[in-house]
Amino acid sequence: MGNYIEFAFIVEDREQGSDVLIAALAEIGFESFVENESGFCGYIKEEDFETNDLNRILSSLKDYFKINYSKKTIAQQNWNKEWESNFEPIEIEGKCFIRAPFHEEKKGFMYDVIIEPKMSFGTGHHYTTQLMIGALLDLEVKNKSLLDMGCGTGVLAIVASVMGAKPITAIDIDEWSFENTIENLQKNNIDNVVVHKGGAEIVAGKEFHTILANINKNILLRDMQVYVKALETEGNLVMSGFFEMDVDEITLKAIELGLSFLEKKVSKEWVVLRFRK
Repeated sequence: MGNYIEFAFIVEDREQGSDVLIAALAEIGFESFVENESGFCGYIKEEDFETNDLNRILSSLKDYFKINYSKKTIAQQNWNKEWESNFEPIEIEGKCFIRAPFHEEKKGFMYDVIIEPKMSFGTGHHYTTQLMIGALLDLEVKNKSLLDMGCGTGVLAIVASVMGAKPITAIDIDEWSFENTIENLQKNNIDNVVVHKGGAEIVAGKEFHTILANINKNILLRDMQVYVKALETEGNLVMSGFFEMDVDEITLKAIELGLSFLEKKVSKEWVVLRFRK
């Protein structure tokens, strides 16, 4: 694997501005983000970065937010050190504790999940991941088939497994996420998750009671019909990765495809939606 580029963004309106910028960067190949007091750091593979793409985004936002950035190249072998310096445990709804292997287990939680803090989106720190886990914790998935689409670190598949879901499929188009998911499954002693590298084409011909998709809006709109076709009757489709301003467009598409709207939750303008077939 090649090097990554770390961009340190300083955003004037940190809360809203960072979220808008993160969503835009995710669509041009940025794989993961670590928030800090002044903004956040974003990471992209060196070979995937296009200066024109970044300039286009910054130009479109210049009238709304003041954004500055610096960048540096980080060799692949240094990622663990970079992530360990930024990774803190996450508590979700008093039920799920997400930690790295170098953190101590915390008593009082139903589910203890270990995530190796490498360069995969979905360590639990981003609002969308927390929203998705919260939505999952509210579902009855024991002995139900489940798909984690765009699995990142595999954290959703892992939580689903410890909740009793089976069988489980996890899919991500990124090689790093594919490998990191397999590693995290092993660290949590989980053997009922099949991991695939690829996109929505892998879903064809399969059927799931619950589908979790934490991906950006454009991909959700493009691939939603594939998810719906693979969803069992009375099954749940849970989606995040977009803002509250995108809810109407996502909901309209879901209803057009025959789904019924069930629930919406919001955190810092990010949204999770749940539909039923």
